[in-house]
Amino acid sequence: MLLATDLDGTFLAGDPEERNRLYQLIAAHPEIKLVFVTGRGLEVVMPLLADPTIPTPDYLICDVGATVVEGPSLTPVQPIQSQIDVLWPGESTIAEAMSRYPLLERQEVPQQRRCSYLCAPQDLPPDIDAVAERLGCNALYSQDRYLDILPPGVNKGSTLQRLVAQLGTDPEQVLVAGDTLNDLDMLEAGFKGVCVGESEVGLLMATRDRARIHHARRTGCGGILDAVVHFNFLGPGGVEAATRPASETGRSELVMVYHRLPYEESWEDGQLVRRRHSSPNGILPTLLSFFKGGRKGAWVAWSIHEPDRGVPFETHTGVDPRSYPNLVCSRVALSKQDVDTFYKRFSKEAFWPTLHTFWERAIFREEDWDVFLKVNRLFAERTAAEAAEGATVWIHDYNLWMVPAFLREFRPDLVISFFHHTYFPSADVFNVLPWRREIVGSLLQCDYVGFHIPRQAENFVDVARGVAPIKRVEVTNCAPTFRTYGCAVGLEEYTTAIKVHGRRIGLGAHPVGLDVGRVRDVLAQPEATRRMEKLREQLKGIRVILSVERLDYTKGTLEKLLAFEKLLDEYPELQGRVTLITVCVPAAREMTIYRSLQTQIEQAVGRINGRYSRVGWTPVQFFFRAFPFDEVVAYYAMADVMWITPLRDGLNLVAKEYVATQGMTGGSGVLVLSEFTGVAAEMHGAILTNPHDPADLRDKCYYGITHHRGEARARLREQFDIVCSNDLQTWAQGFLAAVGAARRAAEGDPADERAADLRCEAGTLPN
Repeated sequence: MLLATDLDGTFLAGDPEERNRLYQLIAAHPEIKLVFVTGRGLEVVMPLLADPTIPTPDYLICDVGATVVEGPSLTPVQPIQSQIDVLWPGESTIAEAMSRYPLLERQEVPQQRRCSYLCAPQDLPPDIDAVAERLGCNALYSQDRYLDILPPGVNKGSTLQRLVAQLGTDPEQVLVAGDTLNDLDMLEAGFKGVCVGESEVGLLMATRDRARIHHARRTGCGGILDAVVHFNFLGPGGVEAATRPASETGRSELVMVYHRLPYEESWEDGQLVRRRHSSPNGILPTLLSFFKGGRKGAWVAWSIHEPDRGVPFETHTGVDPRSYPNLVCSRVALSKQDVDTFYKRFSKEAFWPTLHTFWERAIFREEDWDVFLKVNRLFAERTAAEAAEGATVWIHDYNLWMVPAFLREFRPDLVISFFHHTYFPSADVFNVLPWRREIVGSLLQCDYVGFHIPRQAENFVDVARGVAPIKRVEVTNCAPTFRTYGCAVGLEEYTTAIKVHGRRIGLGAHPVGLDVGRVRDVLAQPEATRRMEKLREQLKGIRVILSVERLDYTKGTLEKLLAFEKLLDEYPELQGRVTLITVCVPAAREMTIYRSLQTQIEQAVGRINGRYSRVGWTPVQFFFRAFPFDEVVAYYAMADVMWITPLRDGLNLVAKEYVATQGMTGGSGVLVLSEFTGVAAEMHGAILTNPHDPADLRDKCYYGITHHRGEARARLREQFDIVCSNDLQTWAQGFLAAVGAARRAAEGDPADERAADLRCEAGTLPN
């Protein structure tokens, strides 16, 4: 079967459930060829190809038949396209001839091999057919508004006939669908056809006596489904078999979709043992807190399954029956190879460098993308099975970019939200990704997408503009919460709601907060006091500059060491009086991309210590290992300067941990912070530095060391207030509250805006 369909009013219209049924039918029958036949220009149709809920067509016939391309590649279908090209005299020739008619208004929309004008019936030139004939063209006037000058003999129907003949498709296996007089050429091309419900009266009148044209009662996709049954395409039960209602939904009101399990797993003596995380990041207990009090929910995460062990895989496990009696952990079974490819290699070698603006380091492999899609689909399937009708789903971070696309197809009823924990770059960087259209198209299936800071949200809007027609419907000022000027990631205002294909999508800035109580609990332990006293004795007479980060080229560790070397050289009076303590957490063994960086860092540390060390003083104390959190807190308390200099970072919680520790211990520490971190937009009072400028790195560090104690205390009080008022619980609750508000705003829109918006986006172009 070949389905050739108009878009507005037809394939993009109808009841949402019926649209989903038709799209599922096409997905379930790969033998169905899908052709979009539209009056829009190809450039205007392209955004639809990024919408993962709309099936990708095998072919597109655009510009009222003047353009014909393959769907996946957008390459012209030859020789049909070249045969049309030779008939076209050129845009300038047509435009010059039409300039004699001042009442004709040229449509300012993308178009090829045709010239389109807006024209009221009373303004239609009486000699337009003769003028078009002299130009070697045809004039097509439709819907009492649109005038198209086209190559001779070219229209929707003629181009479709050529395509069907070239494909060798049996004409009896072709179904055409339309809703306006502009589709009449296609419906008169000799194929079986359908005028969907609420079609233009003129079209219904023109086809009323044609036995091969079905007049459907249902609108849009519902009418197409009626025609598939009416003409017995796909055989008995073909439609029902592929479009039966979804199976019973799950019971979870809230579903967390996170790459990490809410507990630790390990194999001990041939048994899989589960225990609470020994050192959980603050987000895990905060997200778990939403399931206290008996709230029904699910936590979807992966677990490595090794069939060779002979142990059956448990799809569902409990988490903590006493604290979360109605929370189930729904585990996605992945092989170790899948995890290594999807997470440890592809995410870190392709996405991570691109997100952090190091696109020249990115490695793109199509086979890795296939694994990424497979894993994301598995997550979506598991989520769809767990969620109750109308449930809220909260998806976390770029590893699960494609889950919204699959999930919206499986469960249109769900409220889908996404939080991007990493930096989101500008369009000129993000567009390097070979799969940017698929990724952005997936994120546009969400009801709400959150980022750390306004700059990242606005970057997303710019990226989305290159994929789909975006309409900004809500803009919010960044001040006073966020920095506006004087910061590399500052912004005056940002977009907080957009419309795409008629769907309203909320956007927001939600910098992740700190689990302040965790820091307070550590400081309350007697061991913390003893540890700080020991450090104070060891570092007596030395001012401490502290650096804590993971081994990663985005963190600026090497650049910081080189700047510190220049600091000692430029200010020799600091020698013997200042020490840089660096805690650098190594990467997983499988992540080989960091080995060269590790070697460079070790060489820099050796050179600095070899050049400047003296008895009783080492300029750089470098720890290439992870520290327990309670030990790190002790170092936070002792540090005179916290030197955080990532070249690019989505947020950076270390800065907040330092401020919290200093604030709770009555310190006067100075935060010297890269202006390319997300937290720089939030943390008023920090001394900002440009980590790409070695001189600025050196000078701002010196300024931090020599800072006046009274001013340092004032800065710290301001930062401590920020950290305490926007803690982790506030972040999580604020995000879910914003999701609910975005959903209510979307439900408040008129249900029929989709078709109107699509026509507006098409530049009022006819089909």
